[in-house]
Amino acid sequence: MTEQTNPARHVRQLRLVVEAEDYAEAVAFYRDVLGLPEQAAFAGEGDAQVVILDAGRATLEIANPAQKRMIDDVEVGRPVARHIRVAFEVDDTAARTAEAVDAGATQLAPPTVTPWRSLNARLEAPAGLQITLFEELGPEHAAAAGEPRRPL
Repeated sequence: MTEQTNPARHVRQLRLVVEAEDYAEAVAFYRDVLGLPEQAAFAGEGDAQVVILDAGRATLEIANPAQKRMIDDVEVGRPVARHIRVAFEVDDTAARTAEAVDAGATQLAPPTVTPWRSLNARLEAPAGLQITLFEELGPEHAAAAGEPRRPL
């Protein structure tokens, strides 16, 4: 159902909560390197800290084990994904991947054209998250999109 056909939606926002042992490193990476704007920040007793970063539109992608394996094969060429992987749509996968690596992320796979016409890179990022940076490709990439695992 779309929002127009179901005006009484129950969920208004998806918020992914991640515990980060190195809080400052994680905030610097996701806020400053990936550019997620800070919505709010709170501090509490016992040095408790949280920052809420705006990641734009949120979706929940549920995949069965076969789909998870297929995505790993296309993006990385081998099984590497954990139970949860976070994907961020970016404006320039190659540039954002280079910035993320410079800021301490570990590249698992370079930017790769996928069969679904996006340019995806896989990284190990701060706070123990495995992330995909992806860029939707235009029609000019349609021919390349049919070819699996094409690192650029």
